[in-house]
Amino acid sequence: MKILVTGGAGFIGSNIVDTYIELGHDVLIIDNLSSGKKENINPKAKFFKADIRNAHAIKTIFAKEKPDILNHHAAQINLRKSISDPVFDADVNIVGLLNLLEAGIKNNLKKVIFASSGGAIYGEAKILPTPENYEPKQPLSPYGITKMMSEYYLNYYFNNYGLHFAILRYSNVYGPRQDPFGEGGVVAIFTQKLLKQKKPVINGDGKQTRDFVYVKDVVEANVLALNKNVNTAINIATGVETSVNKLCNLLSNKTNTFFSEIHGSSKLGDQQKSVLDIASARKILGWRPRTSLNKGLNQTINFFRI
Repeated sequence: MKILVTGGAGFIGSNIVDTYIELGHDVLIIDNLSSGKKENINPKAKFFKADIRNAHAIKTIFAKEKPDILNHHAAQINLRKSISDPVFDADVNIVGLLNLLEAGIKNNLKKVIFASSGGAIYGEAKILPTPENYEPKQPLSPYGITKMMSEYYLNYYFNNYGLHFAILRYSNVYGPRQDPFGEGGVVAIFTQKLLKQKKPVINGDGKQTRDFVYVKDVVEANVLALNKNVNTAINIATGVETSVNKLCNLLSNKTNTFFSEIHGSSKLGDQQKSVLDIASARKILGWRPRTSLNKGLNQTINFFRI
């Protein structure tokens, strides 16, 4: 199949590209390199440096290449940025998506695999682990709102144009190639600091919990979604809740760097508890997480040691 991966030079997208190519697919990448890195680009992929907000560029690429599947990972993912500049967040995450979908339906696109957020969409859910049908969904940030709105648009294009989709609601993804210098990605941030003998700062009391899923497991979900017309949202997570304090202690032990905990102020838009129900992933995709947190952290640390 010919697959277009937006954000294919980024953390998750580049890992997906590598596996798609290993499986023999013809892969295209669109990335503006605002956060993606040239060194992440697989040399066997056809690369277009373009911004998904540029409707003309997107139309031109689709008209020329006519991909079968769009795997959409390009996004404004910085929760703090979405709060300080919600207009920019919406421009990238909603207008960018619409540019892709409009170009897709005009060029016989068959399916969209969409990277959504299983944490940001649900807000402070009262059911843990949280299933996909949990209501009411009350995102705490513009980022979560744009992801939720994007899901509605995918339903619209399916109902009106027959464009199939698979929405993968990720929990907190971590692993090799994650950016340790951004606002998100606590595993990468803590790992980088500890390996440099620097003290990581924990936001708030550190009792907030997350569901950490390893990037290679996320890639497997993106592979399984290629051949299934899901047309719904699926949580991609582990179903295991881990506090930020515990994560920091695990990383400290694994890197042999022991500091007394330093706590900073809580951040606007942060959830207190997040862990996802993955029953649908097992039933619909035949997917399950294969990498324990212990193993995944070891592999992540090894990557950052290089």
